[in-house]
Amino acid sequence: MHILKMILLSCSILLTLLTTVHADEAIIDGNQLNVRTGPGTDYQKVGSVNTGEAYPVIQQQGEWVEIQLTDGTGWITTEFVTLKQDKKTNTNDSSKETVKTITISYDNTQIRNGPSTDYEIVHFAKKGTVFKVVSENTEWYEISGKDIKGFVFKQLIDRHNSGINDNLNNKTIVIDAGHGGKDTGAIGATGIYEKNLTYKTALELQQELSTLGANVILTREKDDYISLASRTSLANIANTDAFVSIHYNSVPELPDVTGIGTYYYDDRNKSLANYIQKEVIKETQANDRGAAFEDFQVIRQNFKPAVLVELGFISNHEKEQLLRTDWYQKQLVNGIVAGLTKYFSHEQ
Repeated sequence: MHILKMILLSCSILLTLLTTVHADEAIIDGNQLNVRTGPGTDYQKVGSVNTGEAYPVIQQQGEWVEIQLTDGTGWITTEFVTLKQDKKTNTNDSSKETVKTITISYDNTQIRNGPSTDYEIVHFAKKGTVFKVVSENTEWYEISGKDIKGFVFKQLIDRHNSGINDNLNNKTIVIDAGHGGKDTGAIGATGIYEKNLTYKTALELQQELSTLGANVILTREKDDYISLASRTSLANIANTDAFVSIHYNSVPELPDVTGIGTYYYDDRNKSLANYIQKEVIKETQANDRGAAFEDFQVIRQNFKPAVLVELGFISNHEKEQLLRTDWYQKQLVNGIVAGLTKYFSHEQ
């Protein structure tokens, strides 16, 4: 009987070694998260853990994980836990460890020092470079490599799988937030200044384009007065691939007028205007005022591909309120980005 027990014990140990799969750590994402004696809410509560704390993981069952505490062990739900996982397959003569890596898909991919475009770019990675994934969220990888640590936007790794192509990567796009400083532009139905709304849109557009790998230049960085000649000069001396001037319309005597229009001066820019107009309308379902010729100075004196977009009528009370919202601003920006993407895909 004693020998039988020893054999069974040995088999049990061997089976455990052959099948162990575990996470190195459990990082807590919520305060006062209950720790229990077993994998379920029916088990007794033995304590709690808090945001930012890390505990070694012993095992996982379904949506519950057992962690090593200072005194004993306990079980917590994975709903508020980030698991940093390594998969280890142990045998009686070898051990393998699988570590997640990513491979850079495009030259000059931006590596930042935090998981947002608000953080500085610390490195431009070359195509084919392999990095170890330290952690990830829905949009960003935290990575490390030889002398390099940082964060990379997931959609920059494989744009084909994520539905985004490479047409914006390394493109220089000048965004012109119309008006500014002493030049308030049009005044809305409830008193909003056009200059403030154009700047809001320009910043949102800058962030989106930068995330997708574009080099973005703003004609004004804050609420400054910048002459029209200076705006076009900036685009002309830069290696500009596209110039987009952001504006909003106002016709106070016709408060019910609505719609979005895109304008070009040179016929060679007609396709750029058409692409942007079509995609913005598709995204917003706004009244389509079309793409048309117009004699605006910022596009007339521009030697680079240039358009001016009028993104809505702030003299229309209902539309002005809509234009103030973040979600509608996002729709406008998504349309412009999609239009630029299609332009670079078909025209260059």
